[in-house]
Amino acid sequence: MSHSYQSPASQAHEGKGNRARMLISCPDKAGIVAAVSQFLYEQGANIVQSDQYTMDPTGGMFFMRVEFDLHELESRLSALQEDFTRIADRFSMRWSIFRAARRKRIAIFVSKEDHCLLELLWQWQAGDLDADISMVISNHEDMRATVETFGIPYHYVPVTAETKAEAEKKQRELTAGKIDLIVLARYMQIVSPKFIEQYHNRIINIHHSFLPAFVGGKPYQQAYNRGVKLIGATAHYVTEELDGGPIIEQDVQRVSHRDEVNELKRIGRHIERIVLARAVKWHVEDRLLVYQNKTVAFV
Repeated sequence: MSHSYQSPASQAHEGKGNRARMLISCPDKAGIVAAVSQFLYEQGANIVQSDQYTMDPTGGMFFMRVEFDLHELESRLSALQEDFTRIADRFSMRWSIFRAARRKRIAIFVSKEDHCLLELLWQWQAGDLDADISMVISNHEDMRATVETFGIPYHYVPVTAETKAEAEKKQRELTAGKIDLIVLARYMQIVSPKFIEQYHNRIINIHHSFLPAFVGGKPYQQAYNRGVKLIGATAHYVTEELDGGPIIEQDVQRVSHRDEVNELKRIGRHIERIVLARAVKWHVEDRLLVYQNKTVAFV
């Protein structure tokens, strides 16, 4: 089925043709904000939002996000990037510039549970998720009718222990060159190091516990066995360390000794869907910087 529906976010995007976002990380020293601002001023840009954070002003890392408008941005972007290298080299910056009008393309991986997938679809349909959901890939057929109702392609790629390598090869073929972000929306499979390397800091997973507590399988059962009074969910970038990647967003809810495992799961589903949707939204709006195993989130 072709992707014919245009979300409100897609329509709103048409007015962002001259807006860009710059993300910067570098060792902290005096003059960074002044140099970036002066550079953009000399280019004729108008800064509409600026955020910065330093880990330690006497030698720590400095992080910055700048959103700006520049007339005829698309045709001027390459020259802008080339000219900015002299500023970047001066301050040893790692930096990127993104066009706001260039919507990131998302592939959602899902198994049988639908709550995280549905939240993303609803937010996309409402215009709250400023991205294109290009495809949904699943190891089950359960969600096909729901997804295709939204006009989004659905790919069934079954996975067994014997066919895991073959299935992942198919997934890589489906996404290669077509996807900017992969979202594991309760996709209950471990992704290989090769796949992770291809999408470095571009795979977001939702783990159904407040990490680093209860890593791995059956975290609600683990939480129940431990008698916790708070349960939570964690959205994080995927690395080779299981459930150990940079944390993007978390939330919790209070529970009691009266709550059985199924009640913990019911409560947890609501936390999971909200936490994952926030993390995806922040990523597609270029609000996240990764340093070591942490994220800086300008939200």
